[in-house]
Amino acid sequence: MTNLSSLLDQAAADYPDRPAIKMDDLVLSYAQLRAAAGRMSALLASLGVEPGDRVGIMLPNVPAFPIAFYGALAADAIVVPMNPLLKGREVAYYLSDSGAKALIAWHQFAGEAAKGAADAGATLITTETPDMAGLLDEVAPAEQGPQRHDDDDAVILYTSGTTGRPKGAELTHNGLVSNAEISARTLFDVGPDDVIMGCLPLFHVFGLTCGLNVAVTAAATLTLLPRFDPAKALDIVQRDRVTLFEGVPTMYAAMLHLPEADPDKTKTLRACASGGAAMPVEVMRGFEQKFGCIILEGYGLSETSPVASFNHPDKERKPGSIGTPIQGVQMRLIDDEWKTVSGKDAIGEIAIRGHNVMKGYWGKPEATAEAIKDGWFRTGDLARVDEDGYYFIVDRKKDLIIRGGYNVYPREIEEVLHEHPAVAEVAVIGMPHPELGEEVGAAVALKPGASATPDELRAFVRDRVAAYKYPRRVWLVDALPKGPTGKILRREVHPPEEAG
Repeated sequence: MTNLSSLLDQAAADYPDRPAIKMDDLVLSYAQLRAAAGRMSALLASLGVEPGDRVGIMLPNVPAFPIAFYGALAADAIVVPMNPLLKGREVAYYLSDSGAKALIAWHQFAGEAAKGAADAGATLITTETPDMAGLLDEVAPAEQGPQRHDDDDAVILYTSGTTGRPKGAELTHNGLVSNAEISARTLFDVGPDDVIMGCLPLFHVFGLTCGLNVAVTAAATLTLLPRFDPAKALDIVQRDRVTLFEGVPTMYAAMLHLPEADPDKTKTLRACASGGAAMPVEVMRGFEQKFGCIILEGYGLSETSPVASFNHPDKERKPGSIGTPIQGVQMRLIDDEWKTVSGKDAIGEIAIRGHNVMKGYWGKPEATAEAIKDGWFRTGDLARVDEDGYYFIVDRKKDLIIRGGYNVYPREIEEVLHEHPAVAEVAVIGMPHPELGEEVGAAVALKPGASATPDELRAFVRDRVAAYKYPRRVWLVDALPKGPTGKILRREVHPPEEAG
């Protein structure tokens, strides 16, 4: 029987005094983390949270996140991780769609969290201290161990394609535990003496699984950086003697291009892992030459817990490739009819089957049936595979925009722009950006006789969505390109050189 919170129970039993979570001078041992999670479990139970209830977590990378995460799991709840930068309307949607009973939020974001929780009818819990001191001091730890196992939902992680609103991927205890154990033992070879850099957001599946859960699986130390800064990251690597760095390509590029970066600060690194977006080969080579640490690139999605393939450390590494499937996972290329695509240089959509694949989309059986067939999950990513079984991403079938490692979904931003009284039509697209990978752009056609400036439209969206989502470049057009059925053709939308 598998339960994600049992990973912390085991680590605390075997290594009670080892540091589990660090943030500068604040250190929690495994015994302290387990005790705090137990008190959080009791607090949630006192507020009426029962087994199977959903609990939102809207916290940055501070020790309160692992306390809340493992505490909610110990209460037999299902965790709904949320970006702390979400605005009230977004918070309300996540909580309402999942039916969350409670939301645990950081005090700096309490305003938007409170709006969303009120609209959704969820109980709001806020903390002003990184380790939840004060909030949990008077709470007695829960005694009963968790009862949910294996194929029960552990996490509902919201993601979406280009149509409709975000969907909640149901990740099971078994899927998340398997992904963490395989990552810890066969991909990263992590043990109790390792220190993992925690600059990936823990509300994102990459940071949650490969950072937090891998650290706890191996009883290693996770050192947290609440907001990524390349100079601060390098200082932490040196100070805490970090052995494993995990990041998205923009993080590696930022450290590489930092003028005062000192290669001596990374001497303790023995491995680096990259995911979340395609790693430019030149950035990979430049980083490795400057800092002397090999970057291993992998691939996965929210729906696959996330790791599906990796450039395994005991095999040949191929720069530009996402590697080969991990243990217990199968991958193949398919066409629109789910038929296998094969042959030299053939390009198809990646399909994945294995313990890592989600159970389905929360409350959306039709979307689940469209995405999963006979256990195979279709990813929307186009790729080719070489003679050695290494996969290479060619393009994204979906119009998802990845800005600095964060996913931005065009339809969501278009819907917000459509709320502006002057807007008739809009198309949101991804635009190449040298540092962020992609920037968000919006082409807008106004209603006859209406007026609005690009700056006004940009500000309108900025006030309604998380900061990383709003379009930095907005331009006005007479009309948008359309297909025979009247569907707007995003791929034919191109910004003018002077777009603001």
